Amino acid sequence: MYLVVGVVILVAVVIFLNFFPLMLWISALASGVRIGIITLVAMRLRRVAPARIVNPLIKATKAGLGLNINQLESHYLAGGNVDRVVNALIAAQRANIQLEFTRAAAIDLAGRDVLQAVQMSVNPKVIETPVVSAVAKDGIEVKVRARVTVRANIDRLVGGAGEETIIARVGEGIVSTNGSSKSHKEVLENPDLISRTVLDKGLDAGTAFEILSIDIADVDVGKNIGANLQTEQAEADKIIAQAKAEERRAMAVAQEQEMKARVVEMRARVVESESQVPLAMAEALRSGKLGVMDYLNMKNIEADTQMRGTIGKTGDSSDDDKIR
Repeated sequence: MYLVVGVVILVAVVIFLNFFPLMLWISALASGVRIGIITLVAMRLRRVAPARIVNPLIKATKAGLGLNINQLESHYLAGGNVDRVVNALIAAQRANIQLEFTRAAAIDLAGRDVLQAVQMSVNPKVIETPVVSAVAKDGIEVKVRARVTVRANIDRLVGGAGEETIIARVGEGIVSTNGSSKSHKEVLENPDLISRTVLDKGLDAGTAFEILSIDIADVDVGKNIGANLQTEQAEADKIIAQAKAEERRAMAVAQEQEMKARVVEMRARVVESESQVPLAMAEALRSGKLGVMDYLNMKNIEADTQMRGTIGKTGDSSDDDKIR
């Protein structure tokens, strides 16, 4: 019987201490934070973890920030990180940076790390850009890597661009400076030209940072882009010329074949015309326009002509043999 009563009492105490954060209330009172136990119970009912509010409030009170529990609880209910905001306010106070709770809460709700922003305002951050390749007017590639020292601008954290924008704008300035240089030697001799050009353009406008300095970490000479482009252009011109020459050759071959076909056609016409001669002669003999003696004289002349042609060919062959 006594054991059951003891267990019931123990369970009741555990439930009471879980619902009524007595130890947290005692810690707040010991730290000089005046908060009622009813307020802590009301936090439970609003599904607010009392420790997430009371502990940061204790730190804020000890630091003399003058915050109240309603400010912290409203920020917590909005989805903010109360502990991080309080730490940022304490760091800003120690660094003599003007930062109000409403501003810090807005930065935190915007998704930025307000504590890191305050730390970056005190200790500037160095952003190293990737290797940026640019080509000078003489066609030589110049590879540049820069280090940008930035400080967080708390007033522009809400709505300001991030580090990616800074890197992109610095890269744009590097490309612009190298592209406007007559020779890559100018960039190698005076790398501070890049720094001055980039700083003069005010590349930190609209960003959450303030550019303090731009230092050129490394400058290297890359490929001769101009020569490579000229070589590729010459190769392309050669291929085009070869294609045109091949086109002309194909047209010449086609024209040659066409001429051969025309020769064969002409020969066919000659053969056709020659085949009409015997018919015409036969018609002439029948009609009496050509006598038998005339026909025989013509045949003698043809035979004589044929004999002379044969003798001429034989003489030419003998002369060739003698030469050989």
